[in-house]
Amino acid sequence: MPRHFAIVPAAGSGSRFGAEKPKQYLDLLGRPLIFHTLAALVACPEIERVWVVLAPDDPWWRRYDWSELGAKLETVACGGETRAESVGNGLRAAAMVASDDDWILVHDAARPCLDQAMLAALFSGLAADPVGGILAVPVADTIKRADAEQRVAATEPRDALWQAQTPQMFRYGLLRQALDGTRAVTDEAGAIEAMGLKPKLVRGDATNLKVTYPADLALAAMILRARK
Repeated sequence: MPRHFAIVPAAGSGSRFGAEKPKQYLDLLGRPLIFHTLAALVACPEIERVWVVLAPDDPWWRRYDWSELGAKLETVACGGETRAESVGNGLRAAAMVASDDDWILVHDAARPCLDQAMLAALFSGLAADPVGGILAVPVADTIKRADAEQRVAATEPRDALWQAQTPQMFRYGLLRQALDGTRAVTDEAGAIEAMGLKPKLVRGDATNLKVTYPADLALAAMILRARK
């Protein structure tokens, strides 16, 4: 049976957030934000190992105690300039453990509200899928395209639009081949699409938000408090 592994690229600086330290280390309910992200992954019985891909010069990770997360968690200091490079380097680090048919889940470090129901939906939705896929939610808001002056140039039809989330789950061999073939993508599904394949959309939940701006951090805290 194929196994499940997770990779969390955490080499970014979080420049859009505007904080003095990378957003994955910002305080969220008394823990670094990324702690909550990793806790959801290591708590999943189907996931055997979780690799966190850090920047080679990351000074923050060692300042915290991660022992509560258990033996599934490993770090590799091989982060790259982009997300695609970091994930690709993480896949190479996993080569001694993962086989081509094993599933790899790639999850954003700054999505701390992932829960077990979302993971279960992803596993069941993709168990027999030949390509793999991603958590996503249908776009609910009206979408406007802007011009160079930041005025509305057009209203885009939203009927077939989905907002991509993570985890994104693909076979180890396929994902490594896809990322070796292109790095000009912003998520793993984009690399799979560049091969001419069509990842499956598995309906997620709006609470699986990505912390990008300060208001998102407050919202994530509200979601996690409500679950407790």
